[in-house]
Amino acid sequence: MLGAVPLPLRADGFGQVRETPSALRDRRLTLPGTLPPPDGRFQSTVTPITAAVRSRMGTSWFPGCPVGLADLRYLTVSFRGFDGAAHTGELVVSAAVAEDVVEVFRRLFAADFPIEQMRLVTTADLEAAPTGDGNNTASYVCRKARGQSTWSQHAYGLAVDVNPFHNPLVKRDLVLPELAGAYADRGRIRPGMHLPGGAAVRAFAAVGWGWGGSWRGSKDYMHFSATGR
Repeated sequence: MLGAVPLPLRADGFGQVRETPSALRDRRLTLPGTLPPPDGRFQSTVTPITAAVRSRMGTSWFPGCPVGLADLRYLTVSFRGFDGAAHTGELVVSAAVAEDVVEVFRRLFAADFPIEQMRLVTTADLEAAPTGDGNNTASYVCRKARGQSTWSQHAYGLAVDVNPFHNPLVKRDLVLPELAGAYADRGRIRPGMHLPGGAAVRAFAAVGWGWGGSWRGSKDYMHFSATGR
């Protein structure tokens, strides 16, 4: 069962990297959504952060974050699941890039690019022990960059991680999510992966965003950002 088995922690606070379970080596799941599905066509909304959305965000935003709530936007966008059906996802992003992010997901929907899940990052997510099998497509979370003292681009609402299990971060002996090592082999192409010239890389490049899969050294295959960082 996904999210049910916490991993032992490493000295750096991440979970211990383990072999990918056989059932997840070609992962094609569609998790239940929290929002009603669209009518089959691409649909989107862009609105300010309401009190209800702020409550659901929990500690993913707090006073002292580098961007205030007034400069963030709540998005809903249609996406295609691994089941082939249309679903409705939600993201919080910077107001400055909201329309660009909508355009990216419009292109991915038109390309039938599959996404497993897209929902807000909550306090429960941030406080949960690592299980290494998460696959939520998300944007805003006020945190420092991994292994650094500077703010992540996610803390500005300027980055989106898409299908993280299919597109893990690979840095020396670390793989995140920790059970996604089977997807570190980018030569074995499976649905939901980001590849040079692929649908997601093209869609984000069309609005001027960079891809972590093109970085030198460590690779963050899930990560797209307006700044390229």
